Amino acid sequence: MPEDISNVAMDTIVSLCKRRGFIFPSSDIYGGLESCWDYGPLGVELKRNVKEAWWKSMVQHRADIVGIDASIIMHPNVWKASGHVEGFSDPLVECKKCNLRWRTDEVEGDKCKICGSPLTEPRLFNLMFKTFMGPVENDANVVYLRPETAQGIFVNFDNVMTTIRKKLPFGIAQIGKSFRNEITTGNFIFRTREFEQMELEYFVKPGTDEKWFNYWVQERFNWYLKLGIKKEHLKLREHEKEELAHYAKGCSDINYLFPMGWAELEGIANRGDFDLKQHALHSGKGLDYFDNESNEHYTPYVIEPSSGVDRMVLAILVDSYEEEEVRGEKRVVLKINPMLAPIKVAVLPLSRNEKLVPLSQEIYDQIKPHFMTQYDDSQSIGRRYRRQDETGTPLCVTIDFDSLEDNQVTIRERDSMEQIRVPIKEVVSHLQEKLGKTLIID
Repeated sequence: MPEDISNVAMDTIVSLCKRRGFIFPSSDIYGGLESCWDYGPLGVELKRNVKEAWWKSMVQHRADIVGIDASIIMHPNVWKASGHVEGFSDPLVECKKCNLRWRTDEVEGDKCKICGSPLTEPRLFNLMFKTFMGPVENDANVVYLRPETAQGIFVNFDNVMTTIRKKLPFGIAQIGKSFRNEITTGNFIFRTREFEQMELEYFVKPGTDEKWFNYWVQERFNWYLKLGIKKEHLKLREHEKEELAHYAKGCSDINYLFPMGWAELEGIANRGDFDLKQHALHSGKGLDYFDNESNEHYTPYVIEPSSGVDRMVLAILVDSYEEEEVRGEKRVVLKINPMLAPIKVAVLPLSRNEKLVPLSQEIYDQIKPHFMTQYDDSQSIGRRYRRQDETGTPLCVTIDFDSLEDNQVTIRERDSMEQIRVPIKEVVSHLQEKLGKTLIID
């Protein structure tokens, strides 16, 4: 398989997601809505685990970062100061291949400046969703759904700095929904109009920004490796000067080998002091920092690692998907890091026999306070094993008729398919031992 082509087709992932309850087309009974998706019972657990893993790594396990949850609807002047009102309303052309966009006065001819592919016809791209606050729809009541979570952090810089009393460098993290009226969508959940971001704004002293930029590029790349993403499916791409936003000093993408090819999974940018200075100028509020050690005021520079929850979910599904031949039959298995797996343990009575049900329910009740657990008694035990493999469940606990006599159950491991007998009274502790170390990432 060529190095620039994934060995997993997007149609395969889309089919798996709908069949097993990860992701459904939104408003499915009405024919769906373009680029809108609903996370099902397993998808919502996977998504929650992704966000929790990011939050633990970026906030809980660090002393220099705190979190906030800013409003989706903000004062419209926020978007004027950030440049979104003006910058998101110009006539733009878009590359049909790499999806980069430019104002019409920034390009010559009809070819992409980066990859040489054809450009779309010029259109007035209004990438912000506009609505009205209050009962009257007029220009005085216009507000926007935020196109990024970053600005909610910048306008809260002074509030956070005052209340947490931290010295530079320190960061503010946020996970939340953003909305962009994208002209070009597609590739399943890769590019949508409603999406969820995980962003960090890390504030540093000017002059130390390049050091911290390089630190965060490596730190974020290593995080994906710790999650179990295959190294050969990841690569760093440094932006050329002509790709950078006018305020950015540098930017690097962590790209993943998706089914449609290499594409951005996360971007790390050195935003300089542009954002804080813009909001200070437009609001009239000082957003500088007083350095007690140097006895000076200055506007911090900002390093921004920004990733998408939905793209991360897609990367995990693609990266963990494997097809194997077991005893002449195809086995589909998601070899997801147990920390991210939607269901950690499945409890499977051998059958629905009335003699097995009470004990099976009792064991299920013992396990579920400790792990996200599923009780599954539908179809043959072989089919249930395959179903749990296909949804990434690391461990299955099977109760059979011998369990009624010897007070033991069978625990089956997903990747190796090995099975061992364990006393019922030791089931929870055994599961904790097997799963415990995999549920923590430093």
